[in-house]
Amino acid sequence: MKNIVLLGATGSIGDSCLNVIRQNKEHFHLFGIGLGSNLDKAQQIAKEFSPEHIFIAESHPDKSHDLLQSHSNILNTENELQALIQDPSVDIVISAISGFAGLKASYFAIDAGKTILIANKESIVAAGDILMPLAQTKNSEIIPVDSEHNAIHQCFPPHRDLKEISKILITASGGPFREKTFKELSGVTLQDALKHPTWSMGTKITIDSATLVNKCLELIEAHYLFQIPESQIEIVVHPQSIIHSMVTFIDGSTIAQMSNPNMEVPIANALGVDQRLPINFEAIDFPGLNLSFEPISDGRDVIFEMAREVCNKKGNLGVIFNASNEIAVDAFLTRKIDFVDIYQVIQRTFNHFSCSKVNTLDDIFDYDKQARIQAEKVIKSLH
Repeated sequence: MKNIVLLGATGSIGDSCLNVIRQNKEHFHLFGIGLGSNLDKAQQIAKEFSPEHIFIAESHPDKSHDLLQSHSNILNTENELQALIQDPSVDIVISAISGFAGLKASYFAIDAGKTILIANKESIVAAGDILMPLAQTKNSEIIPVDSEHNAIHQCFPPHRDLKEISKILITASGGPFREKTFKELSGVTLQDALKHPTWSMGTKITIDSATLVNKCLELIEAHYLFQIPESQIEIVVHPQSIIHSMVTFIDGSTIAQMSNPNMEVPIANALGVDQRLPINFEAIDFPGLNLSFEPISDGRDVIFEMAREVCNKKGNLGVIFNASNEIAVDAFLTRKIDFVDIYQVIQRTFNHFSCSKVNTLDDIFDYDKQARIQAEKVIKSLH
């Protein structure tokens, strides 16, 4: 029986994680959960799974809520979160917190040498120069939960000899605007952007999918996780979202991971670590299958150029790219800017900074703050 700490338990990835755990109760115990502010949902989780510890990120939660009244081990400080993650009895930490906010938790888990299932790609994008060497030093195993990176993880040979790899192909659904020209994006609405054709996800990642920034983040994350040069990583549009990634080897063979769009599949693989876990899933209808592939839509080149620059130069560029996107997406969601303005906010903020080395987590947080301030300035200049 493995003890799990699930961070981001009340989000969409958290739902999928809980469903996999629910189907494999004989293997896992939910030792602790972390959430932002959704106390009602956390109460439901607590009733079903009885976690020993509940961390609430919200600084002033409602003390009269049933959850806080009925549960004795409510945690609310960063030190308490660190103690929960680094508890010796914890075997696996799942980081499903959305955005840059998940970085500290990822750091705590890696620093303690834990096995960490990471759905929080922003941690790797922003602080890959800090987290990846730390993982090696602390013997922490990072297993990706994102469908694309978990697919690569499954396709890679067990011995991970990078000399055998010719190319990694990460697929993209293309989002709701796959068939639109860049010029046509000027007329899209928030409701349009939130209608993803194949996946049901959280709000922020759904917008990232619509802009294709999500694929930029995934490119950077793949570069760090698998130590592959960006020149060997290709992004290809695959509208059906059946093949999640492919690895081409030097002998010309290409291995692909396939499944219907369902986050429980990569989560089950990651949780199993070295064995396959049974889950309920919809089998692929191979006779009725029609797979197609396309290049990335025109006009989105500039964001991928920035992502590749992050891979090649590293340093503070990853945290700047991520922070500018988070501010831009938030501004779009609150109707302060138009959809196409997201690209301009990212580009102008990114170009404002020169590349600098980062040595500590404090450096990352400092550049994150600077980039957010600059992105807000860009937004004000637009309207």
